[in-house]
Amino acid sequence: MSADVSRRRFAKLTGLAALGVAAGAGAAENEKSASTDRHLPAPFPKDFLWGTATSSYQIEGAVDEDGRGKSIWDIFSHTPGKIEDGSTGDRANEHYHRYKEDVALIKALGVKAYRFSIAWPRVFPEGFGQPNPEGLDFYDRLVDELLANGIEPYATLYHWDLPQALQDRVGGWSSSDTSKAFADYAAHVAARLTDRVKNVFTVNEVGRFVNFGYGWGIDAPGLKLPTAQLNQARHHVALAHGLAVQAIRAAGRAGTRVGAAENIAACVPAIATPENIRAAEIATRELNAGFLGVVLEGKYTEGFLAYAGADAPKFTAEELKIIGAPNDFVGLNIYAPQYYVTASDRAPGFHVLPFPTSFPHMNSDWLRVGPEVIYWAPRLAAKIWNIENIYISENGASSEDKISADGQVYDLDRIMFLRNYLSQMQRATAEGVPIRGYFLWSLMDNFEWIFGYGKRFGLYRVDFETQARVPKLSAAFYRDVVARNAIGG
Repeated sequence: MSADVSRRRFAKLTGLAALGVAAGAGAAENEKSASTDRHLPAPFPKDFLWGTATSSYQIEGAVDEDGRGKSIWDIFSHTPGKIEDGSTGDRANEHYHRYKEDVALIKALGVKAYRFSIAWPRVFPEGFGQPNPEGLDFYDRLVDELLANGIEPYATLYHWDLPQALQDRVGGWSSSDTSKAFADYAAHVAARLTDRVKNVFTVNEVGRFVNFGYGWGIDAPGLKLPTAQLNQARHHVALAHGLAVQAIRAAGRAGTRVGAAENIAACVPAIATPENIRAAEIATRELNAGFLGVVLEGKYTEGFLAYAGADAPKFTAEELKIIGAPNDFVGLNIYAPQYYVTASDRAPGFHVLPFPTSFPHMNSDWLRVGPEVIYWAPRLAAKIWNIENIYISENGASSEDKISADGQVYDLDRIMFLRNYLSQMQRATAEGVPIRGYFLWSLMDNFEWIFGYGKRFGLYRVDFETQARVPKLSAAFYRDVVARNAIGG
């Protein structure tokens, strides 16, 4: 094609854009291209579930309303020096009062599911004992609003907001008393909500909240326990999950499905040779043995116990039986490759490679860009543990999200991230990896834990002074993906 012809075509397209018709024409052209390009994988399955996600402390606010007790994050965020920008979740997004507005934002994306978490201290202000009569009223209203708008609710019972009273009284997850209290809480929620909420995640990101909160002192409650006590705390969370599965099955409506959501230690073969793929399988199993492995196998691996040695958790056969109760699905929170591995002739059979300083990342240093991780992590997990139903329970990216002169946010870096990750996920489903749905993190900017409001992950930009929500360009991108049920050509 000559330069002159190219210029004429460009002028024509520009003229169409001025008339406001380029979007429709382009979409039709792209759809035709996507359907005829043999190099593109098949679209996502027809029943693939598209959604988005949030968590209670990060968006709700209203921390002192309607009988809610204090959580460990209420106390931690008010401790000077713990949160990067000195903020708290006291107000957050005011979702507690603006939930109808926010459900409308979800509906505008065209998604059919929403993953939210329930604040344990709203339901049991002391963590156990008598429930707060008003504790679940908000979630009743939220669930009804979601269903009225054609959005399936997916509830998470624990997204890090442990009642502070439990931390003070028994040491939080350091005690199996907390595991038992969690089961009572799970039963109470299941009895009240599973007439409408058919899918329940028990705990979210054990690999984060145990290590960061009880091992390194970075997250709430800010403890630095010795390794043996840290491993015991993780075991208590696994026990809490197992007890909650039993409680939900006993107290919930028939057909209620349950599973956990974990930030899997995601291992990727550095080069996809058969030897390296096998090494990635070994690494995935061993590096997730402390929670995901014991939940899905009902036992700790010999490698994990040998490595832990005298610091291994203490447990009984009955506890392992409870922990290993069958799950209906597994949620995998996947953001970045945590390990690139190659095969090794020496035990344990894999070698972890160092990350070069130039490895690309998003607007968070930890969020390395490796789209292939969302292909390999579920593929390997499904094979290792024979998982039939996987949800990508979180995936998304932080961006600088500057407001342009026209008032819009052109977050092209987030779109780049999502386009590449979702392409790899589409590759996975086309090859038969049992990924049933995807929850994009996050619906809107929120309180991002130790980073406060300085890191933005939302599809909607939030002005935390006015609480105005404005869609970013990535919201339009995601809406297009959902409508196509595929990444376009």
